[in-house]
Amino acid sequence: MSLQIINLKKKYGEQIALNNINISIDNNEIIGLLGPNGAGKSTLMKSITGVIRPDEGSIIFNDKNIFENEIYSKKQIGFLPENNPLYMEMYIKEYLLFVANLHGVSENRIDEVIELVGITPEKSKKISQLSKGYKQRVGLAQAILHQPDLLILDEPTNGLDPNQILEIRNVIKEIGKEKTIILSTHIMQEVEALCTRVILIHEGNILQDCPIDQFQGKYNSLEEAFTHYTINKD
Repeated sequence: MSLQIINLKKKYGEQIALNNINISIDNNEIIGLLGPNGAGKSTLMKSITGVIRPDEGSIIFNDKNIFENEIYSKKQIGFLPENNPLYMEMYIKEYLLFVANLHGVSENRIDEVIELVGITPEKSKKISQLSKGYKQRVGLAQAILHQPDLLILDEPTNGLDPNQILEIRNVIKEIGKEKTIILSTHIMQEVEALCTRVILIHEGNILQDCPIDQFQGKYNSLEEAFTHYTINKD
């Protein structure tokens, strides 16, 4: 898998959301995408998935421009947005069959994914009957059902209790053994637990793109490093 983001720019009116962003990803790894609210993280993720178009620049995924090869790119990218878009009145297997049909994936894959994300005990329920943690698992299931090369997760543990957070992290870690994952989160413990590389974006600019230990550097914690880079500019 390869992803090159080249000179990406996006504005909303006078607000600069992305300012000449350049990123290169070539290896299977879990990358923490960090930044304060409004930093440009969601705009970047939506650009990679083709949900929005940048004003300038290009995104090359597996040597193809994603905006010139939209169907190919969407087949190879999985996306779990922050607001998990589920059909609440559908049963879990019914919903995953619907997603499988969209992707042209065999029904046999559904049971594999249900087991991988740990929803086997709940698989006969309606989505509306699930806890938030299990709903997140269903969202992960739809994102990986078509076995994408790249998985993009936007705040996948937001609003979960501590046990649910640990469960979702374990699922992500298992998926990350075979896939490249870009994980957006505000939880530094999540970055420490899952990621080897950090991309820090602030006010539309990349401030850091480096291994996690280099990002922390001389600071006592990732939280302290994050604060230094985004608030204290000394």
